[in-house]
Amino acid sequence: MVNFISKSEKQTIETGLKISTLVKAGTVIAFIGDLAAGKTTIIKGIAKGLGVNRDVESPTFTLVNEYYGNLKIYHMDCYRENNIEGWLEIGIEDYFYGDGVSLVEWADRIEELLPEDVIKISIQHDMEHINYRKFSISSTPEREQNIKKLLKLK
Repeated sequence: MVNFISKSEKQTIETGLKISTLVKAGTVIAFIGDLAAGKTTIIKGIAKGLGVNRDVESPTFTLVNEYYGNLKIYHMDCYRENNIEGWLEIGIEDYFYGDGVSLVEWADRIEELLPEDVIKISIQHDMEHINYRKFSISSTPEREQNIKKLLKLK
């Protein structure tokens, strides 16, 4: 597990930029955290790092936003639709195993559908500092080591 604290929105976006260097077609990143934890903010950094040159917004009402950069990006939000059958009908597995990168907000609501090799990013508010966020990233040991190196963590 990789743990660190982001002290600002800018630092969270920069973290996303760094993480974008690790993704390839078929990568699924699951984001878990309360409202306003910073899920969309880190996704903005990942999208920017993958060459997206437009605003990235949470797809709360559309369920899936698609962006095009160096790779296709499927930005999903499971906040309003947490019914497993609903996501299967939408074709979520086509996104997960397709030719793009899947970035899933509120992923804990559809955890049983996530691939085994998912990157999980949990974000919590730091109650002592209003702008700080506590991040915990879990994945394969190799990916975790790469993330530690990218973020210059021990």
